[in-house]
Amino acid sequence: MKQHYICFSKYIHLIGLFVSLLFTASVYSQEKDLTIKAEELIYSNPDEAIKIAKHILKNSQESETKARINLILGKSYLVKGDYNQAALSIFDKANHLPEVNLATQTKDYLLKAALLRILYLDKQSQNYLFMAQELVSQLPKSTTQDSLQCQVVLEDIYMKLDRRQNQDALNATDKASVRFKEFLKTHPIESRNFYLSKEIAFSNLSKFDSAFVYMDKTISLIDSTQNNLYVKAIVYSELGHLNLQKKDFVKSEQSLFIALKFAELINNPNLLKGINRDIAINYLATNQQNKHKVYNDEFLVLNNNVELMEEKSTNTVYNLISEMHADTVAEQEDTYTNYMYLLLVGTLVILTVGIFILLKSEGRKKRLKEIIKYLEISKSNFTQTKPTTKTHQKRIVIPEETEQAILTKLKRFENSQKFLNKDMSLAVLAGQFETNTKYLSEIINKHYHDNFNTFINKLRIDYIIHTLKSEPNYINYKISFLAEESGYSSHSSFATVFKSIVGMSPVTFINLIREEREELEQKKA
Repeated sequence: MKQHYICFSKYIHLIGLFVSLLFTASVYSQEKDLTIKAEELIYSNPDEAIKIAKHILKNSQESETKARINLILGKSYLVKGDYNQAALSIFDKANHLPEVNLATQTKDYLLKAALLRILYLDKQSQNYLFMAQELVSQLPKSTTQDSLQCQVVLEDIYMKLDRRQNQDALNATDKASVRFKEFLKTHPIESRNFYLSKEIAFSNLSKFDSAFVYMDKTISLIDSTQNNLYVKAIVYSELGHLNLQKKDFVKSEQSLFIALKFAELINNPNLLKGINRDIAINYLATNQQNKHKVYNDEFLVLNNNVELMEEKSTNTVYNLISEMHADTVAEQEDTYTNYMYLLLVGTLVILTVGIFILLKSEGRKKRLKEIIKYLEISKSNFTQTKPTTKTHQKRIVIPEETEQAILTKLKRFENSQKFLNKDMSLAVLAGQFETNTKYLSEIINKHYHDNFNTFINKLRIDYIIHTLKSEPNYINYKISFLAEESGYSSHSSFATVFKSIVGMSPVTFINLIREEREELEQKKA
C-alpha cells in the first residue's frame, strides 16, 4: 500500500511539473506575440504600442525582454515627439545588462544618438554613435549586422543634414549606396531612407530637379513601410516643402494637408509645427491672409510648446547621463577612497555640463574672438559696425521677468540656426517669442549693443565664417552659394554685410584661409 502511495505521489508531481512547463511556454508565447504586435504598431499607433509595451514590461523579469520593450517605448515616444519620455526609456539601466545581446544594445545606442541629435547635444550623440559602431563590428556577418551598419551610417547622415552639411550628407549617401548595394536590393525600408536623405540634401541645396527625382523614388517605396503614418507624415511634409520652394502652391497645399492628417493621427508636435509653418507660408504667398493667420497662430503655439519640451528633455538627459556615470563608478569601486572618487567624477560631470551650457551661451562671442585672432586685427576694427547709442533716447521700461524670458529665448535662438531663415524679421521673431517688437528691439539694443538687423547679420556672418574654417570644401564654393547658405537673398547684400563686419570681402577672407591651409600642407610635406 505504501509503495502505491509513493508511486501515486510521483505521478502527481510529474503532472504538476508538466502543467507548469505548459503554462510557462504559454506565457512566453503570449509575451512574444504581444512584443511583435507592439513593434508593428510603433509607427502607426504609438499610443497602443506604448500601452502593450508597458503591460509586458510590468510582467516580465528577463533582461533581454526588458531591453527590447524599452526600445519599443523609446521609438514610440520619439514617433509622438515626446522626447522626455523617450529619454527615460532609452536610458533605462536594464538596456545594457550583461544578459542583453549586442544587437539590442546597438539599437539602444542608435536611439540615444538620434535623441541627442534632435536635442542638439552633438558631442554626446557622436559618442553613442561611435559606441554603436563598435558593437556592430563585434557582431557575426549577417543580415542583422548589415541592417545595423546601415542604421549607423544613416544616423551620421541625419546629423549632417540637420547641421546643414548637405554636400557632406550627399557624399556619405553615395558611398553608402555602393557599400550596401546588394543589401539595399532586398531591403526597401533602408533604400527609402537613403532616397529621402538625398532628396532633403538636394532640396536644401536648391537643386530641385534632383530633389524631385529622389522624392519620386521615396514615394514609390512608401507602400513597403505598411501602415507607417510617421514616415508618410515626413515624406508628404517634405514633398509639400519642396513644392513650396518651387512656388507650386496648389501641389504644396495638397501634400501638406496629407502630411497634416498623418501627423495629427500620431500627435507629433514637432512634425505639426513644421507642417503648420509651411501651410502658413503657402497662404501668405497666395495672399490668403485669414487662412495664413489661422495656421501661423497654430505654428507659434506649437513652436513655443516644442521649445519648452526640448528644454525639459535636455535637462532630463543630462540628469540621466550623470546618473549613468555615477552608477558605473559605483559598480567598479567599493571602498571609501573609491566613494570619494565617485563624488569627484560626479562633480566633474556637473562641471562639464555647466561648461557645455556656458560655451553654448557664449558661442557667438567665442567665434568672434577666433575670427579676430585668425585675421590678427584689433577688436575695435571688428566691432566698428556697432551702432552709436543715442543717449538722449528714452528707454522702454520692461518687467524684469519678461526681460529674462526674452533673453533666454534669444540665447536659444542663437544656437538654433533659425537666423538663417531668409524671412526672419523683427516682427517674425517677436511673434515666435510671443512678445512685441518694441520689447524685443529694446532688449537686443541693451544686451547686444546692436539693432535687430546688425544682430542677425553678425549671427549669419559668424555662422558662415565658422563653416568656412571647419568645412574644407566650402572655400571652393561660389559666393552666391555662401550667401544662400547664410540666409541672404543676393550675392551683393551678403558681400556688403560681410565686409562691413569682418573688414574685408568674402573673396579676400577665403583666399587667406586657402593660403594658410596650403602653408600647413607644405609644412607637413
